Amino acid sequence: MLAFWKLRDATLCSSRYAIEEARSNLSEEAQKERLARLAEGLELFDASSEEPLLGMALPSKDWPILLAAIAARATHLVTGGVRHFAACFGKTVEGILIVTPSEYLKRRGMLKS
Repeated sequence: MLAFWKLRDATLCSSRYAIEEARSNLSEEAQKERLARLAEGLELFDASSEEPLLGMALPSKDWPILLAAIAARATHLVTGGVRHFAACFGKTVEGILIVTPSEYLKRRGMLKS
């Protein structure tokens, strides 16, 4: 994942919700401090107030992630949430291609297939 912070021609975005969810899953203070340092390099967005997209089946806790990506006008939603976003991988939703971190890096030529 640290490869994303080395990208020169990409703007890294996240939702405040995702950062808080990640922080709540960390048990060690050093991990929380590292997350805070990494988050300083992100543009943070909140979920828009749009209605959830029809035909999308996501758990309620994952809607803020997708809606924040829409609010950010992101080109990609890069997520390791394989279980919840599995049906969305490789699809474009509201102009956002949903991919795993490894798939994104492969498309950028940073990982071999």
